[in-house]
Amino acid sequence: MSESSHEMREPQIEKVVVHMGVGEGGRELANAEEILEEIAGQEAVRTTASRAATQFGARTGDPIGAKVTLRGEAAEEFLETALPLTDLSTRQFDETGNFSFGVEEHTAFPSQEYDPQIGIYGLDVTVNLVRPGYRVTKRDRASQSIPNRHRLTPADATAFVEDAFDVDVEDTA
Repeated sequence: MSESSHEMREPQIEKVVVHMGVGEGGRELANAEEILEEIAGQEAVRTTASRAATQFGARTGDPIGAKVTLRGEAAEEFLETALPLTDLSTRQFDETGNFSFGVEEHTAFPSQEYDPQIGIYGLDVTVNLVRPGYRVTKRDRASQSIPNRHRLTPADATAFVEDAFDVDVEDTA
């Protein structure tokens, strides 16, 4: 059995975070939450400003966006829908195999239609990939670091995404 086919070497999706930054509360934020809930099929959580940004009129603690965290099958189903809507490149992957991409218009999703009352919203998607056993770094008791040979590399992550979701990742080195 080769090293690459061992079940402990297979990458997995830990979580997918879908985020919409609106910059203000009110009707705009309520619209963003409704759109996220329809797209992701899960209740959205409001995000608040962690510090004041006077140029945008946001004070610390003001609601400025909404997000949804997907895990398991829900995460995989969302990625199967969202990945064909964007072009991925190797520059979007970090050194531990996680990647992010944006969808410019929420109307690109099959369940969404343009409504002039609402407008068009963009959204950001962040995907965390891990190998089995990563939990040893996060647990409270007896936490340990992951050996370098077991860490997920950008090359492993791109290969996983290409195989699992049938998308092409551009090589932009």
